[in-house]
Amino acid sequence: MNLLQTAKALAASGFVALTATAQAQVPGAAPRFAGFDLVHAGVRARVGGERVIGREQPEAFRQWDVWVNARLPWLRRYEVSGLGVETRLLCGAGVMQGAEDRALVLSLLPTLAFGSVDAAWNFDLGAGLALLSRHTYAQQDFGGHAQFALTAGLSAPLTRRLGIGYRFMHYSDAGIYGDTIGADFHMVELFWRY
Repeated sequence: MNLLQTAKALAASGFVALTATAQAQVPGAAPRFAGFDLVHAGVRARVGGERVIGREQPEAFRQWDVWVNARLPWLRRYEVSGLGVETRLLCGAGVMQGAEDRALVLSLLPTLAFGSVDAAWNFDLGAGLALLSRHTYAQQDFGGHAQFALTAGLSAPLTRRLGIGYRFMHYSDAGIYGDTIGADFHMVELFWRY
């Protein structure tokens, strides 16, 4: 089994395990991740896009992730209407592939989320870090393993607990390693809502 097949199998088994854990919880109590209440957990995959914030990236990448979204304590304000804002931590682990080269990608991004108190409808923005196990590919060099990461996402419910979303991810070294180019990812998410 190659790295890509392993990542896909891990993503599927991780999603099943997370949803089973959620169903086993006390009703009304969200499971915890790193000491914080989970909001969402899911899988995502890139669906297209070859431009990097105004520039064309030389390599066509694919990416698959498993991820969790946890509530942070710094800000949580909701109106009587059930709409409001809160801080969250978006953590991901997955595989990025360019041509025949693959890398493990780990990301950690604090976000500001706007939407409904039950987390069914969301829009979020965030910035953080990503670590790539490989930074050189056939046609592109990210410059180094550590990258800045930017994100924006939209999500909506499919059922009471299952949801779907769109996420934009951008990886870049912000010029730290010299004149390099990053990568943009337009991704579709399928997630479980706690």
